[in-house]
Amino acid sequence: MSKKTLLPDLFLRTWNRRNHARKLEMTKQGCIVESSYVTIGGIEQWITIRGEDRSNPVLLFLHGGPGSPYTVFTPLLREWEQDFTVVQWDQRGAGHTFRKNGVDGSGRITFDRLVQDGMEVTEYVLKRLGQRKLILIGSSAGSLTGAMMARQRPDLFYAYIGTDQNTPDPMHLGYESALKALQTAGLPKGVELVKKMGPAARKWTRKDFDRRNRILVNASPQVPHMIMDLMLPSMLSSPHHTLRDLSVIMKGMHFTLDYLFDEFMNFDYAGRIGTQFEVPFFLFQGDSDVITPTVTAKDFFDRVEAPHKEFVLIREAGHLACFARPGQFYEELMRRVRPWALEETFDTIDASR
Repeated sequence: MSKKTLLPDLFLRTWNRRNHARKLEMTKQGCIVESSYVTIGGIEQWITIRGEDRSNPVLLFLHGGPGSPYTVFTPLLREWEQDFTVVQWDQRGAGHTFRKNGVDGSGRITFDRLVQDGMEVTEYVLKRLGQRKLILIGSSAGSLTGAMMARQRPDLFYAYIGTDQNTPDPMHLGYESALKALQTAGLPKGVELVKKMGPAARKWTRKDFDRRNRILVNASPQVPHMIMDLMLPSMLSSPHHTLRDLSVIMKGMHFTLDYLFDEFMNFDYAGRIGTQFEVPFFLFQGDSDVITPTVTAKDFFDRVEAPHKEFVLIREAGHLACFARPGQFYEELMRRVRPWALEETFDTIDASR
């Protein structure tokens, strides 16, 4: 890269980071802005807590990847912090937690280990904020951890929200959806690859998985591109991440997936998640998601039994719908979910709706 292109890029990165840092400032009395390491599961793990009013309902956000921290997206969630205390956690093997502990200090990563860590994070946050329950949201790979947490300890959560929800697909609806999206987008090599791999994820290699995802992110040109429009701009403009941090994030993603790949591809949905939930259950899914296909999420939702459930399409969004359309996502949270976390109205909500 020549100096003629490097210098403007560096200037733009510096300007964006400063602009986002100003956007994220909070001075209102009663606000909370904390970022620190907390001992979780025997190691130091990175937790951020942000909100305009610490008495607001708490929203614990479980990132996907696996191993991809969502703290880089914090500026996109600034509006949410008016009405929620937003908690983000760099999970074992991810982001700042991986930077602190490294390969040798991270221990063995399994979904059960992440669930156990997540329970400890939940209990820490509730104690720190003096609240009884919180709203749990799981995105992508984090939706597996989140769903298991909601199943195991419903007493800790007002509601569970899955987004980019990973689900079982016994009818291979996602396979057909991927082929159709690739054909519509005019990507014949992608169609050929997906057909060659077949619908059975348990037979995929790590190389297959990576190639498939790289192709599928291009299968919905009508929505924000997961990498080029969402992840890269957010990573490069994050005021809380240095270039070294970004390198660590990428290493952490590879490290975590090395541990989780086989378990991820052979995940026992029936045994570990099932369809019975004791908390209000929401799925907020991008209407054009082909990574965790909208059609399979809806099929799973239809089989879920819960005190209350709602399926919401996020318009003109694919994977990472909450960052593609944070405004609509926030509106849906306010209208559909936040009332369940307000103690004075919780008992009056008709769970039969």
